[in-house]
Amino acid sequence: MCDKCGYEGSDLESTINAPGAHALIDEQAREIGLKKLRMHNFSTLVEVIGELRPAGGKLLDVGAAHGWFLEAAQERFEVLGVEPDLAVYESTARRGLPVRNGFFPDVMEMSEKVDVIAFNDVIEHIPDIDRILSACREHLTDNGLLLINLPSSDGIFYKVAKFLSVMGITSFLGRLWQMDLPSPHVHYFDLGNLETILKKHAFVSRRSGQLPTLRLAGLWTRISYTGNYSVAKRGFLFLIIATAIPFLKLLPSDIIYVVAERS
Repeated sequence: MCDKCGYEGSDLESTINAPGAHALIDEQAREIGLKKLRMHNFSTLVEVIGELRPAGGKLLDVGAAHGWFLEAAQERFEVLGVEPDLAVYESTARRGLPVRNGFFPDVMEMSEKVDVIAFNDVIEHIPDIDRILSACREHLTDNGLLLINLPSSDGIFYKVAKFLSVMGITSFLGRLWQMDLPSPHVHYFDLGNLETILKKHAFVSRRSGQLPTLRLAGLWTRISYTGNYSVAKRGFLFLIIATAIPFLKLLPSDIIYVVAERS
């Protein structure tokens, strides 16, 4: 952890294409638990980048997963996704969405340019962020936009989980870092240190904000999809979180976004 800027990092390793990795997650349950929330947030983000770039253009979604952001953006942009998880890529490609299997920027042609690059709950999983931001500059057109949507270390759930870990209850913080899952978190940013690293790579923040963290619809499935918790613990979490949902709008969200321009 950086005492000056609040950045937090880990040395957790990705195993997304390792044998048996998908046995750790029920992907169908994950989709049920997350889709409504993600589609709502993605619609908001498409509106934001659409206001900043009303002419549209080419949009690249890095870590496209099930293609939900591609679906949200395709009416306003010419979209392309990149997805490194082979099983998830194959599922998305079968639905007819334009997606490439592999890692950004390796799957891009050297001269290939786009107008928007989006990272939705992705950049916190990538160890070498400096390399990725440099690649974004290379593949963005002049004044192109970079969208980063990710968990925040300023969020109320993260702060509660850190407090509980000090008390010896570490499972909630481990879940937020996605420990023991195929693609764990290796970074936790807040808005300030995220904008600092973007500025280092000559990106100028144009818009930033918070997004809803939870919806009651799909909450039980979202708590359950990794299978790591007992039924009793799931029930306890569901009751606590469901009760808290009406008050979360008054508290710092665990999801933030920044739209930055290539200067």
